[in-house]
Amino acid sequence: MRILTRPAALLLALAAAAPASAETDAPVSYDISFPDAAHHQARIVATWRGVPAGPLRVQMSRSSPGRYALHEFAKNVYAVSATDGAGRALPLERTDPYGWRVAGHDGTVRVSYTLYGDRGDGTYAQIDTTHAHLNMPATILWATGYDDRPIDLTFTPAAPDWTVATQLAATNTPGRYRAANLQYLMDSPTELSRHDVREWQVGDGADRYTIRLAVHHPGTPADADRFAAQIKALVPQHRALFGEWPRFDHGSYTFIADYMPQASGDGMEHRNSTIVTGTAPLHGGNADQLGTVAHEFVHAWNVERLRPAELEPFDFTRANPTPSLWFAEGFTQYYGPLLIHRAALSTTDAWLSGMSRTLDAVVNAPARQLAGPMEMSLRAPFADAATSIDPVSPNVFLSYYPYGAVVALALDLSLRRQFPGLTLDDYMRLLWRTHGRTEKPYVTADLRAALATLTGDAAFADRFFAQTVEGHALPDMAPLLAQAGLVLRPAHPAHGWIGTRTATATADGAVTLASAPPPGSPLYAAGADKGDRIVALGGTPLATVADWDAALARLAPGSDVALRFVPRDGRERQAMLRVRSDPALEVVRAEAAGVPLTAAQRRFRQAWLGTGQQETTVQR
Repeated sequence: MRILTRPAALLLALAAAAPASAETDAPVSYDISFPDAAHHQARIVATWRGVPAGPLRVQMSRSSPGRYALHEFAKNVYAVSATDGAGRALPLERTDPYGWRVAGHDGTVRVSYTLYGDRGDGTYAQIDTTHAHLNMPATILWATGYDDRPIDLTFTPAAPDWTVATQLAATNTPGRYRAANLQYLMDSPTELSRHDVREWQVGDGADRYTIRLAVHHPGTPADADRFAAQIKALVPQHRALFGEWPRFDHGSYTFIADYMPQASGDGMEHRNSTIVTGTAPLHGGNADQLGTVAHEFVHAWNVERLRPAELEPFDFTRANPTPSLWFAEGFTQYYGPLLIHRAALSTTDAWLSGMSRTLDAVVNAPARQLAGPMEMSLRAPFADAATSIDPVSPNVFLSYYPYGAVVALALDLSLRRQFPGLTLDDYMRLLWRTHGRTEKPYVTADLRAALATLTGDAAFADRFFAQTVEGHALPDMAPLLAQAGLVLRPAHPAHGWIGTRTATATADGAVTLASAPPPGSPLYAAGADKGDRIVALGGTPLATVADWDAALARLAPGSDVALRFVPRDGRERQAMLRVRSDPALEVVRAEAAGVPLTAAQRRFRQAWLGTGQQETTVQR
């Protein structure tokens, strides 16, 4: 997802228009076919010409744009061989797990290999008889020192009715596509399948673009029509937020969607496309699919062009950490559902339900007491879809997605209260003008300076960043939400709480704690932990999870309850717990809570959330 120093379309045009002046200018080429799709295999032939004397280093990526952890894609590459320009076999030397050295060539190196792929999400590759779903870092073997060469890819589909969906530029040769350089190629997911395509135009004049939906799914054309109509209604809200469309290379943006039983749920942003995946079919509601689409399309501005400096250029040989994921991902998480609501594709209550869960998870997260969103951003390589076999403590990590979304909510409402006429939308537009449209990567100090510029109050900006971004304090959310006639309240004030409500049954029928109790909770103070067997609660023996649920339902805040449990050392223990009120929070409309809504609150809510759907309607 590198920001190119010259527009990708211009680089592509120059590379395509002028013939190579020498072998050293020749494009790198890849021929990709699927001779055994049933067993998840692709056969790939990569060719480099004009290679200087000496060994050529070829390797697979260890990371992928949009991901922040290591993924070790070389593990799925095998049957590797190499020849020179005359077809003579070349020796391969492997000194590390990630690649090979090829020596003795005649200036041309052709490497052939088999790729295994059977995970259909935004990070990996999946190949079967229905499609080839390719994330390029998981697919392409690349050579050190050839980052700026143009690249040609020729696809041979496994079935004659497969077509190609990609942000790569088509050439005059059927099945052949081109990337301006390695960074653009690696940022270009590609789907080969029999998929439905819907497209429409947005913008005017030089800023007129094609928005395209390419959806691979087992449903009907009417399902695709309905989904396309929802996206068509949604995306103008993104443009309204930032004030203009991004300059999409090649004049288009493509949503590549795989909603198939074998896919895994995911969404991954790219410069001129996004790939969204999941098992749920398109059948009318599409709330989950639309939520992912809304999130990923915000990234066309925020992350793909308004971009953290630490990701420039993207290094495929290591993890790529940045302290700004609370903004890059978290603010995007805030705006996705909000833009759906503004497009009248959800009700206020539906939006509030999601925001309540997010706010509750962040406010009550044990890890938030120890570190702020910048620190959590830097911990992404330990948690981002490549977790270690040893579990990450819930006291150590709070995802920068919900954490950043709550920071965005707090900043939006703080701006609206302290600086009438200013909103978080204004902040995003200012950053877009200074760092997005110009594609000038930012650092944290730039985000703070923009807030000071917007408000004209450097002390406010410094205080907010020191307390809520670098630190872990949140402002009092109740009065901020009250401006919009929203009530922050306990979700279950009459329910007793001892630290966790979730339990599971083991193979032998024992009832065990399914999650770790948070520090300071009654269960934590008693020494109980995740996986401990609960023998009895309140004098009632527990034989099933239903027994546990029933015992919890009988607890009253302020009462004492006896606990018998067996930790991993196998010795039964007893403790007396003081029951607390459930700390879970929810946000509801004032009128739903029986509180009169003032005219000022109604105006504030409408200016912030938009019209949305009427609360009596059903989300479609």
